[in-house]
Amino acid sequence: MPQPPEPPTGDLNSSTAGASSGSAGSSARAGRAVLALVVAASSLVVIDMTIVAIGLPDIRRDLGGSLADAQWVMVAYLITMGAVTQVMGSLSDAVGRRRVFLLGAALFTAASLACGLAPGVHVLVAARAVQGVGGAILMVNALPLLSHQFAGERRNMAISTWGSAATAVGLLAPLLGGGLVEWLSWRALFLVNLPVGLAILALGLRHLPADSPAPGAVRTVRWPSALLLVAALGLANFALLRGAGQGWTSAATLFQSATALGLLALFLRGESRAQSPLLDPALFRAPAFTGAALAVFMSRVLTIGGTVYFVQFFHDALHLGPVASGLLLAPVFLAQMAAGMAGGKLLTRFAPGHVIATGYACKAVGAALLGLAFPSAAVEAHPWLLALPLLVWGTGGGIAGAPVMAVAMNVTGRDRAGMVSGTITSLASVGAGLGTAALGVLYASRLTGAGSATGSGATPSPEAVATAAATVLYASAALAALTLAAVLVLISPRHAPAPARKVSPGPG
Repeated sequence: MPQPPEPPTGDLNSSTAGASSGSAGSSARAGRAVLALVVAASSLVVIDMTIVAIGLPDIRRDLGGSLADAQWVMVAYLITMGAVTQVMGSLSDAVGRRRVFLLGAALFTAASLACGLAPGVHVLVAARAVQGVGGAILMVNALPLLSHQFAGERRNMAISTWGSAATAVGLLAPLLGGGLVEWLSWRALFLVNLPVGLAILALGLRHLPADSPAPGAVRTVRWPSALLLVAALGLANFALLRGAGQGWTSAATLFQSATALGLLALFLRGESRAQSPLLDPALFRAPAFTGAALAVFMSRVLTIGGTVYFVQFFHDALHLGPVASGLLLAPVFLAQMAAGMAGGKLLTRFAPGHVIATGYACKAVGAALLGLAFPSAAVEAHPWLLALPLLVWGTGGGIAGAPVMAVAMNVTGRDRAGMVSGTITSLASVGAGLGTAALGVLYASRLTGAGSATGSGATPSPEAVATAAATVLYASAALAALTLAAVLVLISPRHAPAPARKVSPGPG
């Protein structure tokens, strides 16, 4: 019986190696494309949370409307984003990441165009609400897309890069917004999104892999429960964002908060009995997941809430404009980016709880140093006294924030990546609102106690502003220390161990 010719061994090995190398190179290129896509989309969403605040005076002058109407340009975006995030995360589990992500990019881009061309303030508010829905979809799909594309150490580094970049660009938003409004128009705040949004759509169509629901994923969204959750989160965000204007102890704020809690309790009761829950309460039985959720929540309480009062101090005590304030925040931006990358590397050697705790230790030290520096900077009118404390603060945020998302994804199954991402992102949204509100109450009460007639329309003195802002930072330092302790317990090596060290094989 004739035998087939033997293939040339050397050629086979080289062609196999070439194919393997080509496959690895193609996979690496695809990974870089997905990471760039996710970072660009998330950056747009984060920037639009705060950049619009710079243009509110011009918007009100051009479009008319009351001060409350102008504020709704900000509030509508944040409320819809916070309300639909969890639902959109579970929806992506059910129908696939690619199509849901592309839907979010299309919604965000179209709504940005509508905002930029809005003929009146009410049209602008409605378009901002739609933009918030698109933003929620983009944000909630970031983690699942990275989790699907990367594995092991590369996944941790990709998530760290994404988290650091998205947080850092948010700090640049006031500087970018000030330039656009000053040199172009408030409409440029929205129209600048169009080329980026169209590029995201084009890259997504080309590079995002076709996918289908994971084998264990929830196949359908229970819409009655989804609407209940949207109502609860939407009302909670509304109460947080409007509490200062309505009064924190007013009947309206108390009613909204109580109703939101009641709706959330009904939702959780139903989810605990459902076979295919939109949000599985069992996730929180894993101590590491609970620790990661708490760390994300407190990160937004401190980072978003604290930064609001940095800018307030820069403006009212140091008398800096938007561009100068943005430049003064540059140390935070630089430290956040560098430390975020370092945090991803540290995850390859140390237990994640220890890495996150180190970040919160830096956060506590940075906050305390800022609290000490604010009065001196106000008296001496020397803002650069704040550069070193801001560097320490930013370093802490980068180290603490980078591993948290990786921990949340690594201790749960990929089939629930959207649910996990929705939960974490929703907690971040509520944390940002609650941090701004709670620290704002402390700031206002201390400002009044320092002798400023805030209620009479008088301009507070720089010293009073410095005292109030320093009090906020001391409170932030204490909260960071408490979070550090909780993280060490919940994300201990027993619950989330360090990666196994690679050991070189010894002689046989």
